[in-house]
Amino acid sequence: MEEAAGSVSPPAVNRRMIMKEKVTVVKVGGAVVEDASQLESLLENFSAIPGKKVLVHGGGRRATKVAALLGIESRMVDGRRITDGDMLEVVTMVYGGLVNKNIVARLQVQGINAVGLTGADMDVVRSHKRPLRNGVDFGYVGDVDRADGKVLSKLLNAGFTPVMAPLTHDGMGHILNTNADTIASETAKALAAIYDVTLMFSFEKPGVLGNPDDDSSVIPVITRTDFTRLVADGIVSGGMIPKLENALAAVDAGVSQVVITLATALDGRHGTVIKK
Repeated sequence: MEEAAGSVSPPAVNRRMIMKEKVTVVKVGGAVVEDASQLESLLENFSAIPGKKVLVHGGGRRATKVAALLGIESRMVDGRRITDGDMLEVVTMVYGGLVNKNIVARLQVQGINAVGLTGADMDVVRSHKRPLRNGVDFGYVGDVDRADGKVLSKLLNAGFTPVMAPLTHDGMGHILNTNADTIASETAKALAAIYDVTLMFSFEKPGVLGNPDDDSSVIPVITRTDFTRLVADGIVSGGMIPKLENALAAVDAGVSQVVITLATALDGRHGTVIKK
């Protein structure tokens, strides 16, 4: 029987929602990287995460130690490293070499085909030199302009696991020291256009704590409204503020969820979850 003019035939099959493949981006802090047993546990837990994954690492404490051995002074302002020419050489060696390649080698033992990257490799993370802040010149420190999710997806789809050092470049031949939390957040945001992304900040605490002296006082969920209140009340302070700012920026940009948790608890069932 012919259809009436202008009528619309129902589809022969129901349309299925296309589900994005899952990717987990894990950032591990310098305190964990510095401790051999914690790092080993972290890498075992990271290796057990199913599916595609990316690891972003810090290493500031190791850089400070190496700089001291070389007679180079480490200068900090509000917890941020001043990176002059000599310190840039140190962090490039430590982050891009010593720490990064040690992690890559250990992941190979775990059966993970890891590849170490700085932001300059494959132009994966580009940044610009940070301008003066409150009159402070941070030197060769980079603020991220963009991360390339498409390039990273080529590695992931080929079966490789990127291990990213906290170094970027400006496209004009200069390496820049860049905050690892920011790199993790920007990487997760870039991948969120292609994958269903979970971002995990792993460090030496079980999550964001209501009482810094009580590891059982984990705050289970934080929204932007909660964040504003927690900062105003002084419960969240110091380095946790930029970490949460990066986390909130990531969920605002399409990252499915952000989890702040222990390096030994990467199963997604522990820690503090950051939500819109």
